[in-house]
Amino acid sequence: MDAIVGERGQVTIPKPLRERLGIGAKTVLDFEEENGRLVATKLVADDPVTKIIGRLRLDRPTDELIAEMRGDA
Repeated sequence: MDAIVGERGQVTIPKPLRERLGIGAKTVLDFEEENGRLVATKLVADDPVTKIIGRLRLDRPTDELIAEMRGDA
C-alpha cells in the first residue's frame, strides 16, 4: 500500500491498516528509524486502574471482604 507525503510532512495511513491495527483518531504513534526504514509503533495509554493493581494492602482475605459487601458475612 502506498501513501504520499504531503507538503507539511503528513501521511494518511491506509484504512485497511488502520482498521487491522486499531489505529484511530487520537492514537499516539512513536516513530523511529531502523536501518533506513520508518517504523511506527502504536503507544498504548496507561490504564489508571492497571497502575494501582497490587498497591492496596488488605487486613483480611478478598473473599471475606466480598462476602461482607454482599451481606453474606
